[in-house]
Amino acid sequence: MIGFLLRRTVTMMVTLAIISALVFFIIKLPPGDFLTNQIAELRAQGEAASAAKAEFLIKQYGLDLPVWQQYLVWIGVWPGPNGLSGLLQGDWGWSFEFDKPVVDVVGDALWLTLLINLVVVVFVHAVSIPIAIYSATRQYSVGDYVATFLGYIGLATPSFLLALVLLYYMNRWFGVSIGGLYDSKFTGQPWTMDKIGSLLSHLVVPTLVIGLGGTAAMIRRMRANLLDELGKQYFVTAKAKGVPPTRALLKYPFRMSLNPFIADIGNLLPHLVSGSVLVSLVLSLPTVGPILLSALKSQDQFLAGFILMFVACLTVVGMLISDVLLALLDPRIRIGGS
Repeated sequence: MIGFLLRRTVTMMVTLAIISALVFFIIKLPPGDFLTNQIAELRAQGEAASAAKAEFLIKQYGLDLPVWQQYLVWIGVWPGPNGLSGLLQGDWGWSFEFDKPVVDVVGDALWLTLLINLVVVVFVHAVSIPIAIYSATRQYSVGDYVATFLGYIGLATPSFLLALVLLYYMNRWFGVSIGGLYDSKFTGQPWTMDKIGSLLSHLVVPTLVIGLGGTAAMIRRMRANLLDELGKQYFVTAKAKGVPPTRALLKYPFRMSLNPFIADIGNLLPHLVSGSVLVSLVLSLPTVGPILLSALKSQDQFLAGFILMFVACLTVVGMLISDVLLALLDPRIRIGGS
């Protein structure tokens, strides 16, 4: 296992290096950047002093260097102008749109994004797995039809539309605003028990909205996988030998049907980040999704590049976790690997 982890760590580092190059050069593909576009606008308006400041920032952050050299400076393997460091040295860059360091822009948004995604993942699995087991073990029952119908509704309902509907009716019926992740009076305030309580209460609606589609999809897939396993000979033999039905179900078919979902952990986390951008905009959630959208629109390359690398790190770490869990869960994978 140690050798496996070492090999995967090296693979992750190479993968992240390739992703960083792709991210940087794709961001640089559109003509211009935030500062050059701003300089053109300022000069058109006759503001020479502001344009000169923007030109100074271009030289200070090495944006006048060749693209390959800008990339090496950005990741921190090439000495930048004025002692500029890169990602590997812990310098996430400067956000020209917000006129402050990237670390100050993302701030709480990073860990709030991770918190929301973690809660959504727990919600999806905690709700979908029991429903899928019930539906598969009671095929064609009333409960199975109800679960199937609700699954189709969940798959067909856009998350942002559900967010808009909840916003409207919660305000109309109860006079409650469900936007944001805490009450407006806590904005800019230090974290206290009251603010944490407000955060936990406001997590309910985003978790439901973001996790609905994933829950419905997992119910359908889990039910199909479990039905396939329940029809195999090893399960029939286990029941014939007198193994209690619940034990036989959880020990064999349930474990085997979990494999696809564990393998999808690496894809699930970045999918939640990217797929919740519209929901975050509708519900005014302080996550990295709206910040990334704004950075891409304004061509704020350091801010956009860091957030995309953050999502890439979530992906490769999730892939590592899924591989380890698969090896622990399924002995066939361990035997095949050896």
